[in-house]
Amino acid sequence: MNLSSPKIKHATDATNLADILERVLDKGIVIAGDIKVNIADMELLSIKIRLVVASVDKAQELGINWWNSDPDLSTSAKQHALEEENKMLHERLARLEKLIENK
Repeated sequence: MNLSSPKIKHATDATNLADILERVLDKGIVIAGDIKVNIADMELLSIKIRLVVASVDKAQELGINWWNSDPDLSTSAKQHALEEENKMLHERLARLEKLIENK
């Protein structure tokens, strides 16, 4: 009689989480859904949810690159936003100085 614990059988081609994540990031995945709240055939709320999960390279290949222009996520975008703000402030200051000179 064998008193040892029973052996657990594993699938030989089991996919681990790292493999799944690598595939998702390489190919990309889109999850889409709509939520609608109706009362008495009257729509009160409609929410569209779209989620894209992909690697940065795959997203850029698909034309998704909003993080490049977001000042909170990109130093070059932040620098550009600061330059634009500085330019507008200089123009405003010049207009105010011109108004003061003309009085």
